[in-house]
Amino acid sequence: MRKFLNWKVILLIAFLVFSLITTAPNPFADGIEVKNVESGSLIAGMGISPGEKVTYINDKPVKTAEEFNNALKYLETENKTISVKTNIDTLTYNVSDSIGFKIDDNLTVIQVDEGYPILEGTVIKKINDETVANTSEFNNITDSLFPKQKISITTSKNKYVYLTNKKPEITVGLVKTNNVKMGLDLEGGTRVLIEPKKENGTVTASDVDDLITVMSNRLNVYGLSDLTIRAANDLQGNKFILIEIAGVGREEVKELIGKQGKFEAKVGEDIVFIGGKNDIPFVCREDGTCSGVRGCDQVSSNQWTCSFEFAIKLSEEAAKRHAEITNKLEVNTSSRGNSYLSKTLDLYLDKKKVDSLQIASDLKGKESKDIAISGPGFGSSRADALDSAVKNMNKLQTILITGSLPVDIQIVKLDSISPVLGKSFIDNALLVLFLSMIAVSLIIYIRYRSLKITIPIIITMLSEIFIILGVAALIQWNIDLAAIAGIIASVGTGVNDQIVITDEILSRTADKFLTWKEKIKRAFFIIFSAYATLLVAMFPLLFAGAGLIRGFALTTIIGFTIGVLVTRPAFASIAEYLIEKEN
Repeated sequence: MRKFLNWKVILLIAFLVFSLITTAPNPFADGIEVKNVESGSLIAGMGISPGEKVTYINDKPVKTAEEFNNALKYLETENKTISVKTNIDTLTYNVSDSIGFKIDDNLTVIQVDEGYPILEGTVIKKINDETVANTSEFNNITDSLFPKQKISITTSKNKYVYLTNKKPEITVGLVKTNNVKMGLDLEGGTRVLIEPKKENGTVTASDVDDLITVMSNRLNVYGLSDLTIRAANDLQGNKFILIEIAGVGREEVKELIGKQGKFEAKVGEDIVFIGGKNDIPFVCREDGTCSGVRGCDQVSSNQWTCSFEFAIKLSEEAAKRHAEITNKLEVNTSSRGNSYLSKTLDLYLDKKKVDSLQIASDLKGKESKDIAISGPGFGSSRADALDSAVKNMNKLQTILITGSLPVDIQIVKLDSISPVLGKSFIDNALLVLFLSMIAVSLIIYIRYRSLKITIPIIITMLSEIFIILGVAALIQWNIDLAAIAGIIASVGTGVNDQIVITDEILSRTADKFLTWKEKIKRAFFIIFSAYATLLVAMFPLLFAGAGLIRGFALTTIIGFTIGVLVTRPAFASIAEYLIEKEN
């Protein structure tokens, strides 16, 4: 009589225990939590952070992302077309939650948001055929176009109450009940496929590695740690970069990675330093002693400005350039008696001047490593100006820390999936998996008419799925729809192998003189042949479609490998024991 508990079964049990540890299931966790907070947003400035469990919206309980979104529907605004007449021409464009520009007391446009057609320096005359004679009339028109409403968000940490005319810039998802990472198809988020470009020459593997490093730093600086960024190639050898960020919208992703992010500090036409660790080894960030908004002032009835400042340290080379350039400048004295150099330190971001700093006369010709970077933020209220200043500061700090992208990029594909749709995908995928297992179980039972065979096959099938999830949790591999298809495929081949093993054991015809060991060897010869064929078939899929279906190929390979090395031998041993005992 064979022993039931041999090394093959013990190995299976060990892998199941390992999977239990790595997946760390917590079925009692419920509700939703903050996954990401838009850097520099008003709600971010109030202190909300990822990981906080959201319990109430406007004092009404919310437990799912769908309930969260439904509770905020009153803040959704439809796109509307407006007409703005200036002293130059009349422009018609679409708006949602902002008119797209800011003005001073003379109704002159002083700041334009990206994507809006208004030109800085033009004077506003009419909005939607309503005459704008002063800032008060401008405010009344914009307030009627974008009325603000109260919102209250209660979390496990605090309660946040403020007035707004748009949904809070946070994304939420279900509280994690295990360590298995869900892909964008299931959790919601944004997937971007980027192609590096070079004007002269071919993009090399080194260029791709440098680009991934800079992008990873840039995204991590913004607090987007729940992301995957990796190189990908298609079958023609073209190089791509695939970025997946859970819980982040497409517009925010485009803002973060779609721009070159080239920072230059110039005195006249001479470059003093550029963004990146070569010239700037230290940037003060999230430290109130050397970084933050230093003050806000109301410059008109509807215009506020806030100024930010943060410290940086220059490298020795950059400090020497600063000394050489400033040593050529003259010293000017203002009417108040302050002495400055004849030229300013101008800050450029993507070739656009963002600020100009006066250089104190005592820095003339000195290799100073300590520099204070400052800049403004504008808004129609103190809160809006503060929000703008924090956003501008975060963006500038990020570029100074990470530097510009080493090569140009082109966004080839940009997909965004909402968390609500992701939950629907999870439900559908689990339903398909459950129905597949029921169908397989019925077919096996009809074939063998024996629960002693059917039940071990079902247990082995479930064990294989659980171990695949355990491995995925260990290597932090995202389980998306493609991966689920791979799980189903590997489990399907596993059932086929178990049927081969069972048929070999039950055979009573020409091979009746073969021993149990010989029968199992013959079955595993078939299984290993199929395994080798599958590896050959799956390997090209790791690179097909610029890596977009890598999840299917990799999960199938992992599942089949686990089956061949762990679950199939254990099933063969269990099946031998049960069938021998029955006979």
